[in-house]
Amino acid sequence: MNRQRIIVTDTRWAPDLSRFPGPKYLGLSRALRDAIRSGELPANSQLPTVRDLAWRLHLTPGTVSRAYQLATQEGLLAATVGRGTFVAAQSPRLGPTQALYTERVTGGSTGLVDLRPPLVPEVGQAEAFRAALLEMAAATGQGWLDYTSQMGEAALRAEIVTWLGDRILGPAGPEEVALTHGGQNAISLIFDCCLRGERPVVLIEELAYPGFRYAARAARAEVVPVEIDEQGIVPAALEAACRRHGAQVLCLTTEAQNPTTGRMPVKRRQEIAAIARTYDLQVLEDDCYSVAESDIPSLRALAPERVWLVGSVSKTLSAALRFGYVVCPSGMGEAGRLTAQHGFFALSRPVADLMLHLFRSGAAARIRAAVQAEFAARQQILVNQLGSYDLSWQAGVPFVWLRLPIGWRASAFARAAEAKGVLLRSADEYALVHGRAPNAVRIAIAANLPRGDFESAMRRLAELLARPPADLSV
Repeated sequence: MNRQRIIVTDTRWAPDLSRFPGPKYLGLSRALRDAIRSGELPANSQLPTVRDLAWRLHLTPGTVSRAYQLATQEGLLAATVGRGTFVAAQSPRLGPTQALYTERVTGGSTGLVDLRPPLVPEVGQAEAFRAALLEMAAATGQGWLDYTSQMGEAALRAEIVTWLGDRILGPAGPEEVALTHGGQNAISLIFDCCLRGERPVVLIEELAYPGFRYAARAARAEVVPVEIDEQGIVPAALEAACRRHGAQVLCLTTEAQNPTTGRMPVKRRQEIAAIARTYDLQVLEDDCYSVAESDIPSLRALAPERVWLVGSVSKTLSAALRFGYVVCPSGMGEAGRLTAQHGFFALSRPVADLMLHLFRSGAAARIRAAVQAEFAARQQILVNQLGSYDLSWQAGVPFVWLRLPIGWRASAFARAAEAKGVLLRSADEYALVHGRAPNAVRIAIAANLPRGDFESAMRRLAELLARPPADLSV
């Protein structure tokens, strides 16, 4: 069937932004969203140029450009080089449009050393998994033919409570635990539990794990960044964001902030907990990168009625297992498990039985200790090579944060490192499109590489840092 393309070549659209409190670029992006959904701006309508709309609304061109970028990222607008910006066709665009991670490319014929994701070393996992699988094979029976259930995971939930015994979590028993297919699945489960309304708001740190914003957008939520400093999220900025946006969920990392490695002190945690109570925020506390032990209260211990603590074994045992967990707020464990049940019934039987065996046999604890020892050895190699630069790191955390010296930009340094065979993550990857990104890179510890190859990669980075390009535009 032929469909006539409607193009409005000179739309006079000029919204009233006084209806939208807060930053003008966010108000304009909301006005765009409302006008498109109401039909005021039909599909294929051409929008005013950035400068034209800025003049009409008495805004700077940069403000309008940021709003257009946000709407384009949401799929509401489409920019065509040489023709302008149009309202995108509103036929459903199925699925995400951006990959969570690129495929690992370390070694092989590529010759590249991939220092983007932290990767655990082989310290006996293969043999431990093999022994567990053989024992599981001997015990297979009728129970492997039916749907899995949340009731069947009670013993495994109890093992998670024991596994987390080196943390101060507040009241947390097996009844408060929900099991998931890794940490990313846990984030989505929490959003399913907490987000309500047509366009809920999720607050994240201005530099944060990209998976937070991907999961929020999949849940049709608006993502708002909040300023951070060396101690973590800034309380005054968080309170201002709560007043301005009426957010429902705050995502943050207290023990090992990703990507800066910072650890939030107790006083700051107490301030964040108080603000969350005042504004009735649910809090997602990401524990996936935490060190083995913590001697200060988690945010969940300080506000157990509203904090959801997320963890996984990807950085301690194996990322291939896809096993994670949520310690739900007090009294919310059943809600978390019901949400999991509606999403995927329960964990697959092989994964659940394998993890139960690893915990009960002590293999999981032994592997975790060996993995952390190898991470510590690689971290020492990295610090020996790059420690003279502005480097932030924390013992036991499998990545470091490098603030680049004068003469380097983050994007240019990442490109130059790739040309030398080393892949890094620029600070830009942790900020929203319209957010602030410092001149820094995150370097992950690839403990799966031979130590000599890892040390060689560190030397190549040190050589680059010592020789910044003469042309800052590189």
